[in-house]
Amino acid sequence: MGLEQFKYDNKIVKYFLIATIIWGVVGMLMGVLVAHQIYIPAVNLNFSMTTFGRTRPIHTNAIIFAFVGNGMFTGIYYSMQRILKARCFSDKLSWFNFWGWQTIIVAAAVTLSLGFTTSKEYAELEWPIDIMIAVVWLSFGANMIGTILKRRERHLYVAIWFYIATFVTVTVLHVVNSISMPVSLFKSYPVYAGVQDALIQWWYGHNAVAFFLTTPYLGLMYYYLPKAANRPVYSYRLSIIHFWALIFIYIWAGPHHLLFTALPGWTQALGVVFSVMLIAPSWGGMLNGLLTLRGAWDKVREDPVLKFLVVAVTCYGMATFEGPMMSIKSVNAISHYTDWTIGHVHIGGLGWNGFLTFGMLYWLVPKLWQTKLYSTKLANAHFWVGTIGIVFYAVPLYFAGFTQSLMWKQFTEAGMLKYPNFLDTVTQIKPMYMLRGIGGTIFFLGTFIMIYNLWKTAKQGEFLAEEEAEAMALEGPQPKVHGHWHRWIESRSLKLTGLALVAILIGGMIEIIPMFAIKSNIPTIASVTPYTPLELEGRDIYIREGCNTCHSQMIRPFRNETERYGEYSKPGEFVYDHPFLWGSKRTGPDLAREGGQKLRKSNSWHYLHMLNPRGPSPGSIMPAYPWLLKNELNTGQTAKKIKVMRTLGVPYADGYEDIAVDDLRAQAEIITADLAKDGIETVSDREIIALIAYLQRLGSDIEKQVVEEK
Repeated sequence: MGLEQFKYDNKIVKYFLIATIIWGVVGMLMGVLVAHQIYIPAVNLNFSMTTFGRTRPIHTNAIIFAFVGNGMFTGIYYSMQRILKARCFSDKLSWFNFWGWQTIIVAAAVTLSLGFTTSKEYAELEWPIDIMIAVVWLSFGANMIGTILKRRERHLYVAIWFYIATFVTVTVLHVVNSISMPVSLFKSYPVYAGVQDALIQWWYGHNAVAFFLTTPYLGLMYYYLPKAANRPVYSYRLSIIHFWALIFIYIWAGPHHLLFTALPGWTQALGVVFSVMLIAPSWGGMLNGLLTLRGAWDKVREDPVLKFLVVAVTCYGMATFEGPMMSIKSVNAISHYTDWTIGHVHIGGLGWNGFLTFGMLYWLVPKLWQTKLYSTKLANAHFWVGTIGIVFYAVPLYFAGFTQSLMWKQFTEAGMLKYPNFLDTVTQIKPMYMLRGIGGTIFFLGTFIMIYNLWKTAKQGEFLAEEEAEAMALEGPQPKVHGHWHRWIESRSLKLTGLALVAILIGGMIEIIPMFAIKSNIPTIASVTPYTPLELEGRDIYIREGCNTCHSQMIRPFRNETERYGEYSKPGEFVYDHPFLWGSKRTGPDLAREGGQKLRKSNSWHYLHMLNPRGPSPGSIMPAYPWLLKNELNTGQTAKKIKVMRTLGVPYADGYEDIAVDDLRAQAEIITADLAKDGIETVSDREIIALIAYLQRLGSDIEKQVVEEK
């Protein structure tokens, strides 16, 4: 057999690389806006599209899917061709992947800024965009699998294993979590409700971090770190253990986001156990990466690429130790709903994903443009600026998190809450928010050093679009494999893909199926009834404005929470919630019992609070929502919403949609009349009226049940 000549496609890598940089700037800019806006609400310029509730999901989606997503495609399209010794299976699929992904990102930015959102973290995009994601993602997978099948290298290197697991698992996660019933082009309700929706969402949400932000980047680590160090991976056997243990264990860990909630205890226990187990494979991968540099530490001191990669892998180790620790119930009772979690996430986001991407770009650009890096000094400067930015970002949030938790839990000697007013904690941690904003800004500015350096590097070189290569073709039947047993799996790509699929399905099926099959997991509560049409419309406004990004609706069975908010939350009170709105962060107080007698405020208080939060709540960092007082409530879809909800199992009477708008107007008139008693003149068809109706409903039905039981 002779050598075959072929060409690597570098042009697709170049385009994804440029997109990575552009979207990185956009995503980080939104992050800086969010970081400063959280303590200076006026940063949003009193504009509906720039409030925290709308910009925060734009930031997370831009970083995860635009910056990291394009970075992932950049690294995969370059490394995959060289590992497999084959050009991509289809140039057309490559370009469909590129332009399709950029279209999705633009559509996401536009729709989220307009308030079209499902409210589910990292899965906020509405159903038409979800379909686009599925189509483009499958095109990427088809291109990758096709390239693997036409490869000229018999055995698959470890990076390819992680790429395969990424494709398979993200496909399953996205499809299962995105199943919804459309009301209109940009409005839908998930088919799951309450506790079931929460489990599915965090099975997806945790594993979006695992299989979009982690496994593909581990594949990149296994390729680019040895390449940059010019050394082989430390341990082949450790790679095998790392891969299979990680993908099997990770999929079980989602429930650790829902500890002490209304989720059944057995699922919480599974989440804790497997989260703690995750330390072993995660640290196995980290050590495999760092030990690859054995004997090369002098080079690390000199080479900025290796500096970025070493800190990235170290941050991966830090985050994957901290995450399992935060999954232990005694620790989670302190960390959950606080800024500690935000600091933890950004160690991974800024350190692991950010620095690994930067290191990869610094290595790739000179290769693609056939030159040397323009300035090692500038790259080193970027490294130190970025590192300082991470420290200034994360450390204040750890202090903020500990402060929040301690103040929430503290009682006086008389047994009363020492800080009953939630705003006491908010005002205490404002300096930490300021430092976080400074840290994020420093990190963001550092990227411009890189952009300048890479631009000058490209300018002094010449881009190689088609790179000549040659390799022996694979011909004949699969030879008998000698040596390590895993070689047999590696040489059979479809079997490897199938085994990876089985490994990730086991945990998901064991956790999810009983939640739908065993009715006793979610007992109903007689006093819990469906939302009225006005309350349903108010809930959708609440979702549109992203209120659940700052306010949880889940009271845990802790004395400090029941003293502050009221009766702890039960599974049965969420059976009609499509989607669930438990939240994952308390920047403001929990609202699960906002309409109950313990916390109930007047309709006029809510009206004035939305107009100017600092009026009724001095020191509040909540933005104002004056447009809600002006916007006319759109009832054109109310009947369709009721009909869709009934299809999903919400017990509205047959034909109720025909009179739903009449009921909505009648309830709105009652609230409007009550406002008039306090001297607030408005009309009943404003959005603020619907939002007030929803807020006043929260907790009122479960309160009736508690009274009846007593």
